[in-house]
Amino acid sequence: MNKAMTATEIVTSLAKLDGWSLDGDGADVVIEKTYRFAGYARTMAFVNTIAWLAQERNHHPELRVHFNRCVVRFQTHDVAGLSQADFECAAAIDEFPRSVLPMATTASRA
Repeated sequence: MNKAMTATEIVTSLAKLDGWSLDGDGADVVIEKTYRFAGYARTMAFVNTIAWLAQERNHHPELRVHFNRCVVRFQTHDVAGLSQADFECAAAIDEFPRSVLPMATTASRA
């Protein structure tokens, strides 16, 4: 069962991720990362890969899709904050650009 993480747990988990940042506060806090691509087709391939991962894990991020970038945002609505599932999914997504879409570059903000 998911539970909301404490501030200390969030900071510790965030330090283990590359390029992810916190946005918002309280029940509106999310972790987010922007992935940049050479063009729309690569962006959409990345989005579809994330959709597959989200379905497999039953944990769905907010995606902000643009021509050459995608902002991925995680929050666990059931706990009104961040849970371990958010950080596990973020780490899993970070594996995709290197292995599936090698042309991706990342930045923490759009």
